[in-house]
Amino acid sequence: MSRDRLLRIHSAEFRAMAERVLRVSELTSRLNALPFSDEAGRAELFERILGRPLPAKVTIYPPFFTDHGLHLDLAERVFINQNCTFLDYAGIRLGERVMVGPKATFITVGHPVDPEERRGWLSGAPIDVAENVWIGAGATILPGVSIGRDAVVAAGAVVADDVPPASLVTGGKAAVRRRW
Repeated sequence: MSRDRLLRIHSAEFRAMAERVLRVSELTSRLNALPFSDEAGRAELFERILGRPLPAKVTIYPPFFTDHGLHLDLAERVFINQNCTFLDYAGIRLGERVMVGPKATFITVGHPVDPEERRGWLSGAPIDVAENVWIGAGATILPGVSIGRDAVVAAGAVVADDVPPASLVTGGKAAVRRRW
């Protein structure tokens, strides 16, 4: 997918996306109801949700939510804690050794700000998280954001702008506070 994208809501592409969202919602409902000890059942459902098996040593604690699944790219040794949400239609990539705290949210889609266009279009841009990043509990990562290697996003931060490598971002709208 391109970096920034617009999708007309009343289009065949939107209808296909909406159908996928319904299928994935059913699959994640089943995933989140499984006993945690049912590793084979979880692996089978993740493969159907993501369109491929989970990479080696990826750990995901349920409940887990995604709206599309096919555009969620997880590298090896990613850790995702409980109750995280990935709205991945425009694409989300988590690099190796990324750790995601509970209740973190990754959102790649939204609507134009203009009231006349808001109900007719979806807007979106991918999220790219480099290697060895830590996303704190309850953080929200917005469309089009790139997070550099070794960065830390504090709990509760809202990340609307790119995060430089080896930096800590905090706050309601994340701001670079320190680099190392």
